[in-house]
Amino acid sequence: MKLVPHPEAAVRRYREAGLWGTGTIATEFHRVAQAHPDRDAVVALDGRLSYRELDERTDRVAAGLVALGLRPGAPVLFQVTNRLESVVAWYGVLKAGLIPVATLAAHRGHEIGEISRRVGAVAHLVEAELRGFDLVGFAQAHQQDHPTLRHVLVLGDDPRGRSLGALGSDVDPAAARALVERIQSGLDPDDVAVYQLSGGTTGVPKVIPRLHAEYWYNGAEYARSWGWTPETRVAHLIPVIHNAGIVCAVHGPHSVGACLVLGRPDLDESLPLLAREGATHVLLGHGHYRAASHPGFADAAKALTQVVLSGAKVPAALFEDLEARGLWTGQLFGMGEGLFLTTRPGAPRTARLETVGTPLSAFDEVRILEPGTETDVDDGEVGELCCRGPYTLRGYYDAAEHNARAFTADGFYRTGDLAARRKIDGEWYVSIEGRIKDLINRGGEKINAEEVELLLLRHPRITAAAVVAMPDPRLGERTCAYVVVDGTQLGLAEVQEHFAALDVAKFKWPERIEHVPEIPRTLVGKVDKKRLTAEISDKIAAEKAGTR
Repeated sequence: MKLVPHPEAAVRRYREAGLWGTGTIATEFHRVAQAHPDRDAVVALDGRLSYRELDERTDRVAAGLVALGLRPGAPVLFQVTNRLESVVAWYGVLKAGLIPVATLAAHRGHEIGEISRRVGAVAHLVEAELRGFDLVGFAQAHQQDHPTLRHVLVLGDDPRGRSLGALGSDVDPAAARALVERIQSGLDPDDVAVYQLSGGTTGVPKVIPRLHAEYWYNGAEYARSWGWTPETRVAHLIPVIHNAGIVCAVHGPHSVGACLVLGRPDLDESLPLLAREGATHVLLGHGHYRAASHPGFADAAKALTQVVLSGAKVPAALFEDLEARGLWTGQLFGMGEGLFLTTRPGAPRTARLETVGTPLSAFDEVRILEPGTETDVDDGEVGELCCRGPYTLRGYYDAAEHNARAFTADGFYRTGDLAARRKIDGEWYVSIEGRIKDLINRGGEKINAEEVELLLLRHPRITAAAVVAMPDPRLGERTCAYVVVDGTQLGLAEVQEHFAALDVAKFKWPERIEHVPEIPRTLVGKVDKKRLTAEISDKIAAEKAGTR
């Protein structure tokens, strides 16, 4: 069986509790658009659309997709960046009953080939004029080896593919709406709506099936947890066709009639947009942790009431800087597989600085197990974070062998993240303590790389850090720290003095420092530790051989 369903009893419980609705994502969006027709739905660097405009335009796109012969249930690969038409494409594809496959613009043949084969994609949506790479040409070439891929759809102008913007442009709005309603009435809210991709650092990403009811609930509950209203203006700079983008920036704000202020990673471009549009909430990924030091941040922050940080341990200096500006700051930990942990309004400062908070839903179930077992650890102890709930998958798509390892016998997803429960002001919060295999074995002493990274970030001049094992003939492994610093390079002695001042056990101290301009990341934004480990191993081998 390719799709692992939620147990019937769980579905019944979620629906009776009002979590899962009875409409598809497209139907839910249309209801909100009818309630808030004249409000901004999306404001981007390349244009804006009200709810009425976005609703009508995506109806027509859906009609155009149907006219191409695309039928409900067929997957469509997305390879686009943050632009207005990306949001149009998202809802247009959903309204046609098709299934978006949320790949990244940076993916290439190795990833796209396996993903498209696995899901049987029928169309490939790409962006024209992408800086540095010809995605349209890539899609055309890729089509040759994939007989199910019949259409190349293009955002922008390129004669080599069908323009998404032109689809359905000559269709009467009433006729397009009637067609969409017929399509949606034939869909089950518990069917697959979207395929997201796993964030693994090895191999081709695994396919995550997200269902209409649970995926819309995920976004709606996220919006409710932050207290969003139709007046909220949610800024987003990281990739929007990714789980965090869809939940936090598209479905979340659109579930309450709020506005998405859609920027791009370039702060020079996006901060003026935030300032001009009066953004009230922003999610900053790790790559934007330096945003507060940008000269345009002060203007962009004038209307901000919430700043959420996600993607890596938060440096205390950054947290304090945002607080000094009068900005309420919290954290988010989430995954395409489902579970969100957040430090929402009302969480004490210590929890907001040192933990990723509590589960998003009252129906989320979290266990922290001894790695490789189904035995719970004691509160305060570190173990593997495992979860199940109303928006967490019960199995990857078409991956029975992997699912047998990735889930407990009773359906808890093994995240691979190390975590602990911490009690703060009488409530339990979750802190992320690293990855299960992210350990350095120094002569039998196990060092948690994430712990060392957090300690490094407490140095006032270290802005980013990644810790990996380097080979050692006597101890097996020693600790190497890759760091990004402000100003001149730091010597090993300075870093070790920092650890001594923090009263850290000596075996945890970094024993080599490598300075880099930025920490390398995988295509889905995770720190590329496989690359760093290989680099330091090669460097040490070359040094021993006297070649460097």
